[in-house]
Amino acid sequence: MLTLDLVERPFTDRGSRLLVMARSDGLWIARAAYETELAETTVLTGLRIHGSSGEELPVTAASPTEVTFAGGVSLMFADPDTLVLAGSDARATWTTAVGESCALDLDGCHVLIGPAGGSWLEAEVRSAAEERWRLWADRLPPVRADLRERALMAWWTLHVNLLSIDGSEGVVPSKYGYVGLWNWDSVFHALALRHADPDLARAQLDAFLNHQLPDGQLPDVVHDRGVLAETSDLPRSDHERLAQHVGSARGAGLPTAPLPVPVTKPPLMAWAVWKIHQVSPDRAYLARVYPKLVAAQRWWFTGSDPDGDGLPEYLHPYSSGLDDSPVWDFGSSGALPCLASYLVVQYHCLAEIALALDFADQAAVWRAEATDLLARFIRLRWSGTRFTTVVGGRPVPVRTPMELMPLFTGRLPAEIAQRLHADLLSPEFWADRPVPTVAFTDPAFEPEAMWRGPVWLNVNYLLIEGLSRSGFPEAAADLRERTLSMVRDGGGLYEYWNPLTGRRAGRATPGFGWSSALFVDLACSAEAAP
Repeated sequence: MLTLDLVERPFTDRGSRLLVMARSDGLWIARAAYETELAETTVLTGLRIHGSSGEELPVTAASPTEVTFAGGVSLMFADPDTLVLAGSDARATWTTAVGESCALDLDGCHVLIGPAGGSWLEAEVRSAAEERWRLWADRLPPVRADLRERALMAWWTLHVNLLSIDGSEGVVPSKYGYVGLWNWDSVFHALALRHADPDLARAQLDAFLNHQLPDGQLPDVVHDRGVLAETSDLPRSDHERLAQHVGSARGAGLPTAPLPVPVTKPPLMAWAVWKIHQVSPDRAYLARVYPKLVAAQRWWFTGSDPDGDGLPEYLHPYSSGLDDSPVWDFGSSGALPCLASYLVVQYHCLAEIALALDFADQAAVWRAEATDLLARFIRLRWSGTRFTTVVGGRPVPVRTPMELMPLFTGRLPAEIAQRLHADLLSPEFWADRPVPTVAFTDPAFEPEAMWRGPVWLNVNYLLIEGLSRSGFPEAAADLRERTLSMVRDGGGLYEYWNPLTGRRAGRATPGFGWSSALFVDLACSAEAAP
């Protein structure tokens, strides 16, 4: 049975913005909101339960269905907006967000938070909560016995991170501030959901395809108040943080462009659509999204290639997904080797989709485009020993696994693929818990700092697939096993991990969506492996 610690794993429910957490003065309840600290959305604090003699009744357990106190008192979700306390001969006390002291005598099932006047029966509320969780838990795909406990935690995380955003249900990265749908995250969330609910997996992608801009660009974020698709949409706090960080090494600073800069995420949408289709074919869906995927692919070459060399660039650090990578210390836009790699794979996925739709001529065009792009990328960026990262028009010295990401294409010349494979398995990137987001040997390596050293599961996941595509199955299996072991033994589902300790790094957010999703998907592939 999954237990919640009410710290990293709060008591919450699918569709609910409410989080119940433990503090020294009792339970604390806050409401999750986009780009807002929970301290700013406090609903109540100091929730305590007292027995008939005035003694405090401590929390004895917390599960996905209820928080239980000594004396038979329970806290449960009657619906996403309604928390109830159930019990008898007890008294609840708390303080509201405005400092008002409140009390409630328990002699049945009472609304603590939610619409006034509700009538709830304890047995019915508990039964409904248990059924909601059971129906979801039973859909966890098969995983090895040693991975099941962490996989169940990951599956619960995906369950409770499902919220209504812009009128559709999507997995938010975390209810700790990340309350919206991020483009890259939603792609990875869909990979796990495809095993249990392909329609829900497709809905994660539709959230962005349905908000595609007229020129083909896909937005970065879909949130309660709209979308984030350019720098003018960024919250003020993001501008301030980037001004302190980006370009710091060379004094480049943020661009002072007269027009807003597009903000998106790396192009993996067609790849995700095709992976879902392979598990659950839906030709009608392919027909509906194919034109959108084509437009999104073309946008990178028409709207994100400022020097016209045929190798698109990330025009903003956020578009890379690698927000705080030290490569951005050298400027605020650039071409990382991962981008061309993703675009090559996207072309091949478009070809597969075109063939499924009986568009053989278009499939041939996409395959030719993929071949041309890969050849151009090798000609312009392969130094003979590594793929170069170009930021601000100049190669940068920082070594990151993004220069290994061309393995993801599965179509490199053998000698180049062998060199990248050797680099990955060298002391620069390989250890008990690979792969650091900056090489272990690089002066910029910081094991606790976001994107400056910690392990991120999406990077490992893409490299695992890349190793398999490129003919290195043993290395792929080894990296998968090391990644699964790190998460299994590391204490939780974090945003990122310290590669030296295998524990939560720095300010990494707990209960993180894509870490949960990719752990489940990798655990599924480990179960299926011979």
